[in-house]
Amino acid sequence: MAVPTTAQCISRREFTLAAAMAVLSGVAISVSACGGGSSSTSPASPSPTGSSTDKVGSISANHGHSAVITSAQLGTAGGITLNIQGSAGHPHTVALTGGELSTIAGSQRVAKESSNDAGHSHTVTFN
Repeated sequence: MAVPTTAQCISRREFTLAAAMAVLSGVAISVSACGGGSSSTSPASPSPTGSSTDKVGSISANHGHSAVITSAQLGTAGGITLNIQGSAGHPHTVALTGGELSTIAGSQRVAKESSNDAGHSHTVTFN
């Protein structure tokens, strides 16, 4: 098995988001060592600022986007606009009202259409 070059490596945040999306969709995860970091062979741990109450969205027709609402954002009464670009080469945003954030915080399903960028949009679903 070839070891990826540094240009093929992803950041800890990208790995954590990809791992969360994979776990939610029932996909097995393979980890390869990347150059330039520590010599540890274990997967990167979540950022100390991350929280187990962050909500990860599922994105239709996904090609590198990631949608994560932090626990701090879940309490925003006025709503938020979430950037879901992730590792994709173009952005999308998803506008969520305070009521929708409250529903998501209560582990209830909310599905929203993203902005239309690069000629398409995505449906982002939080459970």
